[in-house]
Amino acid sequence: MSAGALLSVRDLAVEFRTSEGVVHAVDHVSYDVGGGEVVGVVGESGCGKTVTALAVLGLIATPPGRIAAGEILFDGRDLLQASRRELQHLRGNEISMIFQDPQSSLNPVFTIGQQIVAVLRAHDRRLSNRAARARAVELLDKVGITDAPGRLHEYPHQWSGGMCQRAMIAMAIANRPRLLIADEPTTALDVTIQAQVLDVLREAQHDTGAAIVLITHDLGVVAEMAGRVVVMYAGGVVETGWVGDLFASPRHPYTLGLLASLPRLDAEVERLDPIAGQPPSLVRRPSGCAFHPRCRLRQGRDRCVDERPALGVKGVHRAACHFSHELSGETVSAGATGASGERAGIGR
Repeated sequence: MSAGALLSVRDLAVEFRTSEGVVHAVDHVSYDVGGGEVVGVVGESGCGKTVTALAVLGLIATPPGRIAAGEILFDGRDLLQASRRELQHLRGNEISMIFQDPQSSLNPVFTIGQQIVAVLRAHDRRLSNRAARARAVELLDKVGITDAPGRLHEYPHQWSGGMCQRAMIAMAIANRPRLLIADEPTTALDVTIQAQVLDVLREAQHDTGAAIVLITHDLGVVAEMAGRVVVMYAGGVVETGWVGDLFASPRHPYTLGLLASLPRLDAEVERLDPIAGQPPSLVRRPSGCAFHPRCRLRQGRDRCVDERPALGVKGVHRAACHFSHELSGETVSAGATGASGERAGIGR
């Protein structure tokens, strides 16, 4: 475990047995999250971002899933060795998660207030219903819900997507967790509401001091919120580094492709440059580098096909590419994520 790390995921492998074969959803992933740090985890759908987070919380359904290898250390404790009772105490208390699609994550037959009260009392049985309701009002007010006492008795279907997301954040921070996992917190929200939700997350972190793992496919959100970035592809980590370094000088062709596929506000309107091909099957993973069938650096090189590149262990900015040095001259402007580097939070 790295010095000062609150969470250390080490060589984690998660598999799911299906009728088509074994899906290697998480393929020996490692990363650290320090106390109070915001780490962005990005990549295409199906790359293993959410499954890694579910493994941290002990929410991998067995069967069909199983954790095949690795360690998950939280404050020095290996969560993979924890009992069910220990994990139940941990979830919602020391580690909380904001799930995708809040309107389907909230229970439609209970009011918003009842659900927040349930989260509070699950970890503090001494808390009376009256005190828990008062705390629920305080939490809703904190995340920007107007007329919180009146809204407490409404049901999820009476709230908009943005309001439901705020309620999910309120539930997640209710017990002042040390680690907050936000899984696509701005998905399906319009741009204005996205900005408001990110502001709520910042305020929640400021209030609780929690570290945040921000799972998203939106590089603009990562540039705005995170200090470090972990880029995943085909179940593995292909690049990691400080936000400013990774956005200004990516070292993996996949990261470069993600950045090049974004619209630019500081350039003439032109066609976007998408990454060719499709993500690989996680049942029949390509040999060598998983990205080689889509990579323009391969150029017939057998090494990419035969030898799997290592991420490396030295330095903060690392990439799993045999020929990452060839990208050193190709930089990507911060304008890909916003009007300027300052707006995007790059180079902090």
